[in-house]
Amino acid sequence: MGAGAVRRICIGPKHIASCGFVSEEISYVSMKDIKTGRYILIEGVPCRIVEIEMSAPGKHGAAKMRITAVGIFDGHKKTLLKPSSADAEVPIIAKKKAQVVSITGSIVQLMDLETYETYELPVPEGMKDSISAGNEVEVMEYGPNKTISRIVG
Repeated sequence: MGAGAVRRICIGPKHIASCGFVSEEISYVSMKDIKTGRYILIEGVPCRIVEIEMSAPGKHGAAKMRITAVGIFDGHKKTLLKPSSADAEVPIIAKKKAQVVSITGSIVQLMDLETYETYELPVPEGMKDSISAGNEVEVMEYGPNKTISRIVG
């Protein structure tokens, strides 16, 4: 698949392509077009890019790019090393708005503002003091994973 192509992966019983379960969309982008702050898939995990290093090409080799990124959902640091001419997988992350229904300890109950579905997520460390019932938040979703990214209102 070339740069700009989109692939859809369905996760469900027996990984059937037309399953109708949770899907993960992936786009392909040239390594040269990747920038800090964007998202990339490293080992199948969506990550936010925090640092990009480019090595000069050698006498017989191509330039290499080392990307350091942090997992969106798990917070683990990951590294990717590829030639600058290669394509990288970029996740297409859905951003949805939800309203905080209640907070119990470090768990927040949210209601999706489009589907009115309710679900629970852990409160991110930086938001424990600023989040309260009635707040509107932005939730990032990729496949079965969800996390609160910021407080909207």
